[in-house]
Amino acid sequence: MALISTVAVGTDGSATAGDAVRAAIELAERFEARLVLISAYRKAPDTGVQEMLERTEGDLRGRGLDCSTMVAEGDPAEVLVRLAAECQADVLVVGNKGMRRRVLGSVPNTVSHKAPCSVFIVKTAD
Repeated sequence: MALISTVAVGTDGSATAGDAVRAAIELAERFEARLVLISAYRKAPDTGVQEMLERTEGDLRGRGLDCSTMVAEGDPAEVLVRLAAECQADVLVVGNKGMRRRVLGSVPNTVSHKAPCSVFIVKTAD
């Protein structure tokens, strides 16, 4: 049994999330793991983010990765934690910048305390 069989990554289309997605892809490829792109929305799904998720999923499937997407409404940190549990992630990857804070953002901070799995917080460029 592989140490890591499912990698989940939180993304919202931002540059920080892009860094997290690249790190998650590398983990998934290295461990031959399933990759799950997860995202949250507040009131209505953002069509731009939805299109980005679909495009990314398609590109990764084309590269031979087992990839899927999960999206849900709610507080971003709570949604990431819940969806990571639902997909039985072994590791959840997030960027270190989140929600307009200079230090560890509120999303990665909450996720690191509440996630049901290991959390990989990607240091992103300022």
